[in-house]
Amino acid sequence: MITDREKIMAIVDNDCLTKSDAAILLEGDGFFRFQKAVELYQKGIVSKIVFSGNIIDKDYGSFPFEEVKPFILKGGVPEEDLIHEDVSLHTRQQAIEVVKMAMNNGWKKLALVASHEHQYRAYLTFLRQVLDTKSGIILYNAPVRNLNWFIDSGWGMRFDRLSAEIERIEKYSAMGHLANADEVIEYQKWKESLLDK
Repeated sequence: MITDREKIMAIVDNDCLTKSDAAILLEGDGFFRFQKAVELYQKGIVSKIVFSGNIIDKDYGSFPFEEVKPFILKGGVPEEDLIHEDVSLHTRQQAIEVVKMAMNNGWKKLALVASHEHQYRAYLTFLRQVLDTKSGIILYNAPVRNLNWFIDSGWGMRFDRLSAEIERIEKYSAMGHLANADEVIEYQKWKESLLDK
């Protein structure tokens, strides 16, 4: 019998990414995430990159925007297409601020970029906000791939961090901060139904 968690992971891991208004690059994991957002921009999949978050804790992998920004610009992203959402201090705040920003800018499609072990919780958090605001935003998963699970990046091994992410999913689900499996499935059905239109 497949569990709700396994259903969510299958959907998050195998999303149908299409052209979007912006890549939402969640801060964290040092310099491992920005390349994915730049790649999406270079391929014309997104027209903006939003660096979301203002946490500075290098021991946890949270590097300041000003240190990541030069690498994004060097990747061919013009400064006018790079936005820093500098209010949020955790994933739920990122979801709140980014969805608000998207609604204010008329953005309808967002590609969410996080490291693969964080993508599950990030997606469930952002989806909760998308559903609660009834914004109609189409949220795509664009996790960073090809990251090592068993090498310590300076703030722990990803495999160990995955366990912590699952614990947070349980905790924040109980608090009502995350979309549940039924909502993920219904949202995915709706999202895929739009591909033919």
